[in-house]
Amino acid sequence: QVQLVESGGGLVQAGGSLRLSCAASGRTFSSNAMGWFRQAPGKEREFVAAISWSGGSTYYADSVNGRFTISRDNAKNTVYLQMNSLKPEDTAVYYCAAGGDTVVLVTAGGDYWGQGTQVTVSS
Repeated sequence: QVQLVESGGGLVQAGGSLRLSCAASGRTFSSNAMGWFRQAPGKEREFVAAISWSGGSTYYADSVNGRFTISRDNAKNTVYLQMNSLKPEDTAVYYCAAGGDTVVLVTAGGDYWGQGTQVTVSS
């Protein structure tokens, strides 16, 4: 059974940092693009960041570019999202996703999804 399990969410003050992790199991995702999306209350899910299978290419939403960094460790089948300079508007449930192609992942979402982890940024 394929699973993506996110961890690392929590409550943080504005300006603080969190590091999210997404551990994959059931199969290896070393050949897949992986990414992060988020959904705030009352809003649609939106793209946050993506990384190619090799880690050589990364993509970010304008709203997080320069503050968030996506990375991956294929040996651990894990992808990370380092979030710095957090703002109250970053408050959302963050979802990990895996897809075959980076561009497709960014524009249409992934083939596999995690359950999500809550990030709350207080002002």
